[in-house]
Amino acid sequence: MSKNLNPMQIYQLLNQSNCRECGEPTCMAFAASVFKGHKQLSACPYVDKETLNKYSDLEPARTGTEENMQQAMHYLQQKIPETDLAEAARRTGGIFENQKLTLQIMGKNFSVDTKGGLDSEIHVNPWVSIPVLQYILHGKGKEPTGNWAPFKELPHGRPRAGLFEQRCEKPLKRVADNYPDLFYDILDLFDAMEVDKGFRADVSFLLYPLPRLPMIIAWWYPAEDLESALHIFFDETAKDNLGVDGVFALGTGLAMMVEKLALRHGVKGFIPL
Repeated sequence: MSKNLNPMQIYQLLNQSNCRECGEPTCMAFAASVFKGHKQLSACPYVDKETLNKYSDLEPARTGTEENMQQAMHYLQQKIPETDLAEAARRTGGIFENQKLTLQIMGKNFSVDTKGGLDSEIHVNPWVSIPVLQYILHGKGKEPTGNWAPFKELPHGRPRAGLFEQRCEKPLKRVADNYPDLFYDILDLFDAMEVDKGFRADVSFLLYPLPRLPMIIAWWYPAEDLESALHIFFDETAKDNLGVDGVFALGTGLAMMVEKLALRHGVKGFIPL
């Protein structure tokens, strides 16, 4: 049997209780962490010894491929018919009508029907669709507190903080530094608001990738011998409403969307990282 299991195959090895004893908010999030090589299968206290021995040489598959992302999205869509979308609407800050749950994703409507079908006012990639589905299925519905933290300070975020910077913050910084007018236009498209949240940044923007998951993009302009900086902050409830894996995917998806818009608007010489 192949040891390169996909997230759904790993998920089937778990008791699917979402007990959180592994440090992840859901069993699906834990399966994704094992798939990516961030955690060992043995971190789940309920996997029996026979299964652990069978998959002792489990190797993480190459992540981020279109096929793997599509598989994960399809799996989550299959879970939607089992979900009370009216209850999910109350929990997630959405609206349920005409057999559809509609959420505001960066100011645009994103809908899922009772069969798992998706519809959106803007093109979104699987890196965004997957955390949206996770949010609908497993989000705790906690109201944001206004206490902000960088990705590395979210529970279990520190081991992936460097990769989050490479996949999310640096691509956004590149567009902001080189094409500031376009960057402002894109943020306006995403319904972002300029705010002062005490980060001592030159400019900060508040946006809502999900109704109860706000984020701050803080941008420091270059000064004298210091280069510019761009960092992202999340409300502390992100750990409960989405989890660190979902936050990572959402940030990566946002950066991909910004890069794609830069290309679509004909920025000369722009090549995504």
